[in-house]
Amino acid sequence: MLVIFIVLYLLVSIAIGLFAATRVHNTADYAVAGRSLPLAVVIATTFATWFGSETVLGVSARFVDGGLGAVVEDPFGASMCLVLVGMFFAYKLYPKNLITLGDYYRLRYGRAVEVLCSIMIIFSYLGWVGAQITALGLVFNLLTQGALSITAGMVIGTLVVLIYTLYGGMWSVALTDFVQMIVIALGLIAIAWYAADLAGGAGKVIDFAAREGKFRFFPENGGFKEWTFFIAAAITMMLGSIPQQDVFQRVMSANSAETARTGPIIGGILYLLFAFIPMFVVVAAVLIMPEAAQALLKDDPQKVLPTLVMEHMPLALQIAFFGALLSAIMSTASATLLAPSTAFVENIVRNLRPGMSDALTLKTMRVSVLVFTACVLTYAITMQGTSIYEMVSSAYQVPLVGAFVPLVFGLYWHRASTQGALLAVGLGLGVWLLFIASPVLSAAFPQQLAGLLAALVGMVAGSLAPQFIPDHKGHPPHYVS
Repeated sequence: MLVIFIVLYLLVSIAIGLFAATRVHNTADYAVAGRSLPLAVVIATTFATWFGSETVLGVSARFVDGGLGAVVEDPFGASMCLVLVGMFFAYKLYPKNLITLGDYYRLRYGRAVEVLCSIMIIFSYLGWVGAQITALGLVFNLLTQGALSITAGMVIGTLVVLIYTLYGGMWSVALTDFVQMIVIALGLIAIAWYAADLAGGAGKVIDFAAREGKFRFFPENGGFKEWTFFIAAAITMMLGSIPQQDVFQRVMSANSAETARTGPIIGGILYLLFAFIPMFVVVAAVLIMPEAAQALLKDDPQKVLPTLVMEHMPLALQIAFFGALLSAIMSTASATLLAPSTAFVENIVRNLRPGMSDALTLKTMRVSVLVFTACVLTYAITMQGTSIYEMVSSAYQVPLVGAFVPLVFGLYWHRASTQGALLAVGLGLGVWLLFIASPVLSAAFPQQLAGLLAALVGMVAGSLAPQFIPDHKGHPPHYVS
């Protein structure tokens, strides 16, 4: 019965996505839903895009193992990313009427920076989408009690998401996100309520977490090294997620500048609040099934929550949980399949083939979604065994060290130049790769923070120094006065 209900839910999701695809008539409809989404849908799609497999399975597993300090990256950093986007970026980017974030880099710095930053953004999606596909495989494996292998589950889940994303683009993503947000919210609240009752009350669960030190957030001994790694973890998703195409698409899909600004802020706050529910439930699981939970924590902490639901909850709540989990995964996967594919066509292909018609661009975007999906599925299968949380968190280091500084300085510093942007990208990536290659350096100082600081130095020094690289309008090199 559980499998039947889940199959029906998947079919309904596909139907909603294909219905939304009837609204797609041009590239703008496919990429940014014709810039017509109301506030409620923008809130839903920002929330649902962020609320993925790592929130339900990855964050809860890390929390029960290391407490709040272990999840500073996500959900704390991730939720703050959306709030910062709404407060400081949406109102500046929305009036520019752009399709991709790469378009901004081209207008501000020229084609070289556009291509470099777009490649970094596209590359960063491998880990994020791979994590969602890995989670889909895990869910189908659990639902069928091992009858479907994790790899087979990955393939089936990916095909479901691909069908409606391929045809409907941002319209399908937005409408399915809206429905999936409702399923996520209702399903998780019901499960938390029942889990609290099984554990002897919410107060008992919270007291247990406090006694076990799960509410410690800041580094205990407060040394320089501990604080630098803590800060680096916090900013990885907080800042590294800002120069991302999926976030940008939600801003540009809004029906007004005010909606573009307010939607991500509310979506980010809701994300943080709902992210605490899986953490609460997994602590309750330790009280409800102590021996089984301890064994799973040593083997695979990501299975604690699904095991609690499958073995200790009635069918209705099993349906609610897996419906919510699949909603979380599919909403994130669909958005993160669309975003890099759109950026690839708009900022890479169109530079190679200028003058493409809108119809040909739309067709190329759909082909790109198909190809990128195949690449990500291959990557996810290859990376089996890597934790979902680690796959997601590592994905954001590339845009953090390479694309974040040019975006911020381009918007807020009038003297930021093409030379400064190129130097920021080169130094940021170069120092980051150097730290990755050196175990001694990466153990002493966080690689993503080193890369970010190098990018800041590159931007400031490159922009203030005599200019030897033409600016974004093709003007010859000049000295900055």
